[in-house]
Amino acid sequence: MTRRVSRAIRRAQDGDREALGFLYARYADDINGYVRSIVHDHHEAEDVTQQVFAKLMRVIGKYDERDDVPFFAWVMRVARNLAVDHLRSQRLVPVEDVRAADEGSGDLAERQQMRQRMVDLGEALSRLPRDQCEVLVLRHFVGLSPPEIATRTGRSLGAIHGLHHRARRALRAELTRLGAAPVTMRASRLTLVGAER
Repeated sequence: MTRRVSRAIRRAQDGDREALGFLYARYADDINGYVRSIVHDHHEAEDVTQQVFAKLMRVIGKYDERDDVPFFAWVMRVARNLAVDHLRSQRLVPVEDVRAADEGSGDLAERQQMRQRMVDLGEALSRLPRDQCEVLVLRHFVGLSPPEIATRTGRSLGAIHGLHHRARRALRAELTRLGAAPVTMRASRLTLVGAER
């Protein structure tokens, strides 16, 4: 995070609307792209993006600037929550489906497992260096290409590739430490081969 962004966050926390406008200019496109990947509609994504910054006016005071929680990741979490809430409010669920979901414990177990994976991923991301976390989020959540990330962050393309490589390796190590690393095809095959002996 640049010093300018850091100052804008502190001023926005003190109620400075111009500082919030600066944060909007800095992050609105990223948030809009991320929200659009969730809601799959250009116009709805714009609405949700506006809601994110409206909510930000109320909740930015809760953000505590620390190395382990980059502002970008924090504001993306706010955006994700609002996008998911938006999807839930748009969905009509027949009563029969609600009853079936209540009766089927497999669905509940899958949802709990997915929720735990998201918690583990969030914790692992929060332990990465700020610049590595930012590159991973921009690449894999927002969907920007390496040249777009380089332009947005003011870094060279080579630096972005290096950060991305180190970030993926560090994230894998953190997920492994948490016991949440994904099982690769090769690892599962080795397990099966070992089981046959």
